[in-house]
Amino acid sequence: MTMAKFNQLGSVSLKFEKRLTTSRWITILVPVISIFLALLVGAVFIYFTGYKPIEVYKVMLKGAFGSKFGISETVVKAIPLILAGLAVSIAFRMQMWNIGAEGQLYMGAWAAGYVALFMTWLPDFLVLPTMFLFGFLGGAFWGLLPAIPRALLNVNETITTLLLNYVAMLWFAFFVYGSWRDPKGFNFPLTAPFEEAARLTRLFDTRVHTGIFIAIVIAIIIYFLLKKTKWGYEIRVIGQSPNAALYAGMNIKRNIMLVLALSGGIAGIAGMVEAAGLTYRLQPVMSPGYGFTAIIIAWLSRLNPFAIVLVSFLFGGLLVGGYSIQLIGLPLATSYMIQGLILFFVLGGEVFYRYRIKLKKSAEKHDKGGQS
Repeated sequence: MTMAKFNQLGSVSLKFEKRLTTSRWITILVPVISIFLALLVGAVFIYFTGYKPIEVYKVMLKGAFGSKFGISETVVKAIPLILAGLAVSIAFRMQMWNIGAEGQLYMGAWAAGYVALFMTWLPDFLVLPTMFLFGFLGGAFWGLLPAIPRALLNVNETITTLLLNYVAMLWFAFFVYGSWRDPKGFNFPLTAPFEEAARLTRLFDTRVHTGIFIAIVIAIIIYFLLKKTKWGYEIRVIGQSPNAALYAGMNIKRNIMLVLALSGGIAGIAGMVEAAGLTYRLQPVMSPGYGFTAIIIAWLSRLNPFAIVLVSFLFGGLLVGGYSIQLIGLPLATSYMIQGLILFFVLGGEVFYRYRIKLKKSAEKHDKGGQS
């Protein structure tokens, strides 16, 4: 065979072309494919543990959505996830990487718990509003701590918010194991139960409580705050182009502190809601990692407040389904593995939001006289 037949060979290469706009179908398709791929890779891991992936996923689905109890528990898990997801999404809008929602949640629960345990002189009708305020302030203070060095000294907030999680959890544990421990609690590390006035109302004879309405109302407020107000416009502009924001006269340092304080405050409300709506006291573990799961939820939702509400229900179901598979011998860590895989593929999918992939074909000429 002579090389003359191959005098022109087509070589194909990939070309990444930046998108000017992102179509709606891409916005929908990329998260769906990300979740599918995460479940597919998760199925491989499950298979090598000796279980049938389809059966495991069926157990998870049935545990989360197959009964009144499962659905109610999914909603219970979704409430703090909605609030924490909204919290981090505000910071992410301005390219502020708040990885500290977990610690801010704990500080909100601690501050709200102080009201419930020690401000018993308050009239009953003021107890929950005061807990709400203190929960917000506790989380906002913890969000402001990394915001100040970020605004004034350009210290990376990713590291400081992450490390402050552990400071907050140890601070919280210091009181729960120490001076706030219930003397009538048989030496268990729990505070005294909250009075009735410090408890959110439960609904429909389930553990679902009125915190769900708080979460939805805050989602609506954040939507209008970001989309319909001048400050929301400033947040978006600073996140997209800090140089353009400076040229327009926007105060970036002030907005950094305001955004991280607001982000921390909403995460603090999540802690208050958990304490007042579910546990009715403070206990060493107030969160199974809601603040970290919130990061996945925010990215999967593309920072849309209403999408965060929906995705939080799905992740609430994933947590409840994780408890269900323990009955067949798989550990709860399986659900956390799937969460991690979803985050991995969601972050990988970011390239498709920003770039269009095109196939580029080029022709190469070769010497016609060669033979093989």
